[in-house]
Parts: sequence; C-alpha cells; structure tokens
Amino acid sequence: MSEIIIGIHGMGNKPPPKTLSRWLKASIREGLKRIEKSKLAFNFELVYWAHYLNPAPLKPRIKDKENPLYIEDPYFRAPQKAVEEKPGELRQKLADYVSKQLDNILLNEDLTINYEYIVDFIIHHFFRDLEIYYNNYCVIPSETNCHAKAVICSELTNVLKKHRNEKIMLIAHSMGSIIAYDVLTLEASDVPIDTFVTIGAPLGLPIIKSRIVADRKKDLSQKGILKTPENIRSHWYNLADLRDKIAINYTLRDDFKENARHIGPVDKIVTNDYEYEGQKNPHKSYGYLRTPEMAEIISGFLNDNR
Repeated sequence: MSEIIIGIHGMGNKPPPKTLSRWLKASIREGLKRIEKSKLAFNFELVYWAHYLNPAPLKPRIKDKENPLYIEDPYFRAPQKAVEEKPGELRQKLADYVSKQLDNILLNEDLTINYEYIVDFIIHHFFRDLEIYYNNYCVIPSETNCHAKAVICSELTNVLKKHRNEKIMLIAHSMGSIIAYDVLTLEASDVPIDTFVTIGAPLGLPIIKSRIVADRKKDLSQKGILKTPENIRSHWYNLADLRDKIAINYTLRDDFKENARHIGPVDKIVTNDYEYEGQKNPHKSYGYLRTPEMAEIISGFLNDNR
C-alpha cells in the first residue's frame, strides 16, 4: 500500500498553494535530515483553504512590510547550530494552571460554555477566521452552498476520499486541527486514517471544546465527552511547544477519550525553533514540522510497510 502525507494549514492568509506546499515539504526534509533519514522519500499533498477567506494570497516577492500581502514569517531554514531550548518545569506548571482555570471559568460539566458574550468578543476581535467558520458566513457569493464551514471542510473531505485506498497520515496545524476533527467525525468518518498528527492545536481550549459539543449534540452518547475519531486506526500524536499560546492546553489526552480501537491522543512537548529576522514564533508550522519528534513520527509511518 502506498503512503501519502496530507497537510492542512492553519488560520490567516498564506502564500500561494505551490509556494506553501514547497515550504512545508522543505521543513519535513529538514526534520528527516536531523535524524539522519534524509533519503526517505514521501508523497505530500496540501489542503489549501486560505483563498476562501482572503482576496489574494501573500506574495514572497513583496519586501515592503507595510504592504498587506507582505509575508512576515516565510519559510526559513533553522540555523546550522541551533540551540534547543528545553521546556522548563515552571513553564509547564504555568500552562497547566492557566488551562485548568480557563476550563473552570468558561466551561460547565457538560462542556457548554459560560460567559458566551466574552467568548464571542474574543473570537470576533482576535480570531477572524474562526468567526467566519463557526458563524457560517458565505464565502462564495455566486454559489448556493457558500457557507464557510461546509466549503472549507469539503476541501479536506475531497482530498481524503481521493486517497482512501492509500495509507494516510494527516498533519493538521492550528485551526486546521479543528477542520480536521470536524471532517474526521462528520464528513469523512468512513475514510481510514493511519496516523493523525496535530501541531500547535487549539482543540483543548474551552471555546473549541464547547463548539465541538454544540455541533454534535445528537451524536454524543454522553454529555461532555469528546472522543478520538473512530477512523483513526494506529496513532494520534499531538505536538505542542509550551510557549505556543494557541496550544496552551497542550495535553489533549485529558480532553479526548480513546476510540473503539483504544487510540487516543499521545501528547509530545517539543521545541519549535522557528525564527526569522530575530523574531521567534513557536506557533509556526515550519518549526513544528522539522522537530526531531515529528521526524521520528514520519519516519515510522513511512517505514512501517518497508
């Protein structure tokens, strides 16, 4: 059986699909080189949805930082002698405390949300893409079925179904993990996924957990229980840098129960070394994809049938 790695990007505008796909593959190759597996070949397909929410993609040739299409954080190779910053115990305890307090304040026991007006305010002012996605704004005015969530999810659904007879690894970054979870549980639950990898995922945030529950009121056998999608066959790995504010709840194993195959999230704390022009970004997909932990996961996936 042939293998395919499918990636879905996160929120915000992006470079054109060919450029972004090339940069993501380069990041994966960097990681494989770090663990001395640079000769491993892989097939990769990007699920691109930024064009539905943005009139034009970011342009690599633009150098004017004031231009709205300027790329603030392009792909950039890691320094040859990058120093890996080990996560401190204090940072981990702080992340645990903040995550627990957010759940206590914003969530009821059945995962319905408290202070909905606060949540709506946060999403509206800081997470434009999520607001469009969850409120099902029309993103293709000329089409009858133009609602954001349906249109965006269909991009991933179509790609998964196209590769349903292959061994699939699905890598979802940031908001892409929300889209992926929706598709795996609602739209493409019949497509087997060998390995699911979430990187910089906000799936453990109260805002997201409450929306997942709200969308599945009729499907959940137990109130307040989220489960690993049943079509994940072998692994669900969740990679998070403790400095990544989007992934502040870095332990998804506490939030998503195992599926019938006893597969549940395996959380891995990693160091995202992305840096450009002196600015670090521990949420960036390129940094996550080249971590040794990610490289080992990909190597294992590619070597299982060899």
